[in-house]
Amino acid sequence: MRARLPRLQDSRPLRFALTGILAALADPLADAGLSLLALSTFDTGYVLVRAETLARAVRTLAEAGHTVLS
Repeated sequence: MRARLPRLQDSRPLRFALTGILAALADPLADAGLSLLALSTFDTGYVLVRAETLARAVRTLAEAGHTVLS
């Protein structure tokens, strides 16, 4: 069975010198007990979560101070 993994993507290109972006997203999700799969490219990042936890992940990130756009 394949799991559906909605993605949360940073909405802007990221400078290569920036650090801690993935940790800023992963830490609140881990604290909430949510699993993720992280993918990074040269100028952006993706956090994939299980479809059934998407609403909770979005709420968790918003509560952590991130702006989540639909």
